[in-house]
Amino acid sequence: MTSTDGLLFNPRTYDPRHFDAETQRLLKATIEWFESRGKQRLLADDADAVWVSDFLDFVQKERLFASFLTPSAYAGGDPNRRWDAARNAALSEIFGFYGLAYWYAEQVTILGLGPIWQSDNEAAKQRAAADLVDGQVMAFGLSERDHGADIYNTDLVLTPAEPGSADAEAGILFRANGVKYYIGNGNVASMVSVFSRRADIEGADGYVWFAADSRHANYELIDNVIHAQLYVSTFALHDYPVTAAEILSTGAEAFSAALNTVNVGKFNLCHGSIGMVEHSFYEAITHADNRILYGKPVTEFPHVRTNFVDAYARITAMKLFSDRSIDYFRTASLEDRRYLLFNPMTKSKVTSEGETVITLLLDVLAAKGFEKDTYFAQVARYIGTLPRLEGTVHVNVGQILKFMPNYLFNPKDYPEVGTRREAADDSFFWRQGPARGAGKVQFADWTVVYDKHTDVAGVARFYEQARALRTLLTTAAPDAAQQKDLDFMLTIGHLFSLVVYGQLILEQAAITGLDRDILDQIFDFQIRDFNAYATMLLGKPSATVAQQDWAIAALRTSIGDSDRFKRVWDRVASYDGAYAMRP
Repeated sequence: MTSTDGLLFNPRTYDPRHFDAETQRLLKATIEWFESRGKQRLLADDADAVWVSDFLDFVQKERLFASFLTPSAYAGGDPNRRWDAARNAALSEIFGFYGLAYWYAEQVTILGLGPIWQSDNEAAKQRAAADLVDGQVMAFGLSERDHGADIYNTDLVLTPAEPGSADAEAGILFRANGVKYYIGNGNVASMVSVFSRRADIEGADGYVWFAADSRHANYELIDNVIHAQLYVSTFALHDYPVTAAEILSTGAEAFSAALNTVNVGKFNLCHGSIGMVEHSFYEAITHADNRILYGKPVTEFPHVRTNFVDAYARITAMKLFSDRSIDYFRTASLEDRRYLLFNPMTKSKVTSEGETVITLLLDVLAAKGFEKDTYFAQVARYIGTLPRLEGTVHVNVGQILKFMPNYLFNPKDYPEVGTRREAADDSFFWRQGPARGAGKVQFADWTVVYDKHTDVAGVARFYEQARALRTLLTTAAPDAAQQKDLDFMLTIGHLFSLVVYGQLILEQAAITGLDRDILDQIFDFQIRDFNAYATMLLGKPSATVAQQDWAIAALRTSIGDSDRFKRVWDRVASYDGAYAMRP
């Protein structure tokens, strides 16, 4: 059978007609490049940890990164070169579908470009634009072995040149020394954005972003931290000369550039994760539906169907939330900063859901899921990296908590946000302003969208739980000690995340005309997930009696509907044989 519902990305039927002609061509060319290589070559390159140089040759030939990652202001008048979050998301999904290493090469290029495009250094920006046309990639030199990605601490030190010294006479302002760790593309990047501090200035005023070149004699590539196609480097700078031409930003602006770059970069994780689980889903359903066990197909076992329906609903929800987030990103301004909530949601919630999907499918595939001839085995190894790297789930849920009071209790009127797929440059990404004030961001009234969908039984029941969260915060809110207990507060953050997740899912479902059965099935797992976190809160040793009573009262049974389940299962079964990569 061949599925026709169009909810999952399928290279055989993909039609990006909502994009401009050149974007359509580049997306299709990317798909064809992967398909022409075939599954065996892709899996062998992954197993042998082959660096993606041939992929970068394709990127250079098609000027792919130049087209997708260059703001219009530096595109030399080429209308096809722009920073367009909608098409970037589509490309990210394609990369994830074929292999994390290819997604990663672009992802760390995006991060490396962040401090450059945000800077006032016009020469550096022109150089970056030219390097992208030449097929070069970038790197983001923030993290260190001892400090991780802690922006407040860095041991990469800039020592000022002595006045009258040979360095000073040659225009060298600083000599850089130190080691950076876990830096993607650090083996080949033409511009490595490096976060550092001045030896002569204490505190935030001494922060400096500068651009280094991995090909420079004073740049030592030490090794790859992991064994994989991904090159996650350790590198050292030894008296690396830094002139004014390399300085990107300093002081408070450098601090904001670090955080704002992460805001831009981590949004791509959700669509990369979506691509990974979509490909895995095709493999899993095709295998299971044709696997005979105890005289009948594996998919006739009720628990197997339950896993597949849950996985399918969760993938669909991932796509709905992430696609709707694009609209808020592209509409963002200094007056509308709602993206600052939806961004850590895409990083922590969507990627965690990807991991849940793979676990559900692996419980069906069992041994097959580890076989070397499956794409699934590669995803099973890597899916856990997306929630945990570039800011853990805990860090991002901690950020999400900052928005909870205004989101739940203090709405603001905004113009309606429509679907944003037009060919436009998202220039706000590079002028986000100071990285502060999250607690002041307001949101449209979230209850409005829930009220519109209470005719769907699962939505109505989850809405009861969402409103119950407000009751918790007004009648049994965390006390001062609990607010300092991150372990306790993270549980509250997960409960809140489910409410936000549901809002954008409902918005996108209305825009796309999502089938009612699938929407109901999505909120079936939303109810169950809320129950899980409420139960977790119940079990916290520090929970008060009032909070424990709330947790019990907030529990709801999901609404069983065997007819609905059967209809959704029929959709799932239609994916058997819908896609298999060329050998």
